[in-house]
Amino acid sequence: MSRPLPLPKLPVRREAAAVDNADIFRRSASYVDRILRGAKPADLPVQVPTKYEIVVNLKTAKALGLTVPLIMQMTADDVTE
Repeated sequence: MSRPLPLPKLPVRREAAAVDNADIFRRSASYVDRILRGAKPADLPVQVPTKYEIVVNLKTAKALGLTVPLIMQMTADDVTE
């Protein structure tokens, strides 16, 4: 009987595509400022993330038998080996 192959460990804190937390905090600060100046929270528009961070883990990709295109590696915010 064959044993299943172990899955490679994925990074805990960073995902393949994640929102940029620093951008979220900056935008939140402007909301707080508007509320402190008297704006009603219900009148403020709902915002969604507009800036994302792309991380490529080449070691994990290789363990999964995947080839990451060079253009994706070049445009990623972070490439780990």
